[in-house]
Amino acid sequence: MTVTADERVAQVGLARRLLIRPELGAVVGMVVVFVFFAAQSPVFRSPDGIANWLDPAATLGIMAVAVALLMIGGEFDLSAGVLTGTSGLILVTLATRFGFNVWIAMLVGLVVALAVGLANGLVVTRTKLPSFIVTLGTFLMLQGINLGVTKAITGTVQVSGLRRASGFEGANAVLAGTIQIGGTSFRVAILWWILVTAVATWVLMRSKAGNWIFAVGGNEQAARAVGVPAVRTKIALFMTTAFAAWLVGSILALRYTSVQANIGIGQEFIYIIAAVIGGCLLTGGYGSAIGAAIGAVIFGMADKGIVFLGWDADWFTFFLGGMLLLATLANRLVRRYAEEVRH
Repeated sequence: MTVTADERVAQVGLARRLLIRPELGAVVGMVVVFVFFAAQSPVFRSPDGIANWLDPAATLGIMAVAVALLMIGGEFDLSAGVLTGTSGLILVTLATRFGFNVWIAMLVGLVVALAVGLANGLVVTRTKLPSFIVTLGTFLMLQGINLGVTKAITGTVQVSGLRRASGFEGANAVLAGTIQIGGTSFRVAILWWILVTAVATWVLMRSKAGNWIFAVGGNEQAARAVGVPAVRTKIALFMTTAFAAWLVGSILALRYTSVQANIGIGQEFIYIIAAVIGGCLLTGGYGSAIGAAIGAVIFGMADKGIVFLGWDADWFTFFLGGMLLLATLANRLVRRYAEEVRH
């Protein structure tokens, strides 16, 4: 009698395990981009240069990791970018116009952001409408609220003066300050980014919730059939994205002490692109949090590397398009290879 090996316990070599990792393409891309800019710019590879390009990567990475989890769960959130602006506007407006302590204003912003995420999740799961449409509607409503309320309160499209609010110094040190490493100043946001990535990776790879996320993104009907709480999982993912938007919005508001009503608009696509470059499939059920974080590093290096080389900043959008196409092709090849290895 021939015994067929169970594929779940089949031995796969180290090289093959690495080749089927979703973040493989992003790692290769990160190395190529770093070598390219580092070879031409001593500033880029210096400690100050590294701190410079890790800064935009951090705030983008926090959002990209949360968006990656949502994409693995099979959904999109087009309101994520504008929600960062909403969170920042609530913080600065309450602290400067209504006398709130900065910490209390941040707490109110967190409640509002989570409510938006909850609403997105409830509408998507109850109506079965595509999350693309639902969150596009949320995006437009938040954009209108941000502009309308800001103009009504301040008469302009900007709220400023956060530095004079009570509690600013402490909140700024925790979320928007700097730390010294080897004589170089690095933004605290980098530590938050690392923490968010580590927690998201643990949830995906080591927890029951991670199995649920992959299951509902890969085949929701099958996941329901085996007892996965699909509705609860998807609502939690939308609220996770909203939490990340609140965190990034608060970091930026504390850093700049003022917020424009249109901040964050358009960034939602950057978050999705970073997640795709990091190995997430647009169809859901596949990807990694570390890959999305690496995708953010590539954006940070390109964003600042182009400036260090003195190029026209318009080339950044060309770079985005090229990276998106290459990453999508690479992810497709990796996915096919992974399926062949499993069979």
